[in-house]
Amino acid sequence: MDNSIRQKFNLNDKQGWNLKIAREKLSNDPDWEKSFYRCLYRPFDIRWIYYHDTVIERSRKEVMRHMMQENFGLLLTRTQSSKLGFSIGVGVSREMIDQCVVGNKSAGSGMSYVFPLYCYSDEAKLSNVESPKPERTQNFTPEFLQAIKSALGTEPTPKEIFYYIYAVLYSPTYRKRYEEFLKIDFPRVPLPSDMEQFKNLSELGKELVELHLLKHPSFSETEMGFPVSGSNTVERVKYDEVNRRVYFNKEQYFEGVSKAVWVYQIGGYQVLAKYLKDRKKRELSLEEIGHYMRVAKAIARAIEVQEEVEEVYGRSEVIV
Repeated sequence: MDNSIRQKFNLNDKQGWNLKIAREKLSNDPDWEKSFYRCLYRPFDIRWIYYHDTVIERSRKEVMRHMMQENFGLLLTRTQSSKLGFSIGVGVSREMIDQCVVGNKSAGSGMSYVFPLYCYSDEAKLSNVESPKPERTQNFTPEFLQAIKSALGTEPTPKEIFYYIYAVLYSPTYRKRYEEFLKIDFPRVPLPSDMEQFKNLSELGKELVELHLLKHPSFSETEMGFPVSGSNTVERVKYDEVNRRVYFNKEQYFEGVSKAVWVYQIGGYQVLAKYLKDRKKRELSLEEIGHYMRVAKAIARAIEVQEEVEEVYGRSEVIV
């Protein structure tokens, strides 16, 4: 059995991990069924992961355990190439993440990091079974909260601060101004110039987060079409700019996709192309077809929101 599993999944023993030992440990775990979790694999692409120490190397539970509870996570990269800059690596998640979710290592953009909005107490169980809400604290330093309070005259809620930060990180002005610094370090958060700016950016950041999480209320309708029936098998992904179509085989396509939506990137990935290419030689399910159309609509609105963010973001700010 071990040899057949090795061949099927191309597994090799290595220092610190042995297939036979791992299978024995897993078979002796009475709670093995409780280790299935949702994981954000790539932008807008949530998959299931079997999150168990016997099969996951470097599980990073000291961080990921906070994402196993109700939470938001700010996703960032730390660039490995000074030519790329910071602009390719910002995202949000409500699930644990893959290390390349907003960082394309092959392109030199580095691994992805998640910064949870809330940190849960050590008593919070690593289980996806519903239980009473454990104790949690907002993941901001006292110094940062004091700086925000001093700038605004009041302390906003953790989510309001999260939304504000998310909006600012999507401002082209912010990214351009601190371009050189962002090539070598994580971003520093600019303080708002006044309450009006903070509220406006926080509201826009909230909408941007909802769009990137596909939780926006407008997703009940979409201008995209899927007019041709067929095998639904992804063969070759191609964009037809004239007709605003995304083909995934010779006959079938999604229509109503603007070029701006088609080329939209998060984390170095061209989102709409990446989703289909990761499913090459597979038949798209009806759920995946509907999901793809919602993603396209989310991107279209996100582009508009990012333009609004740029209009609001001021030319003067204080960095902490």
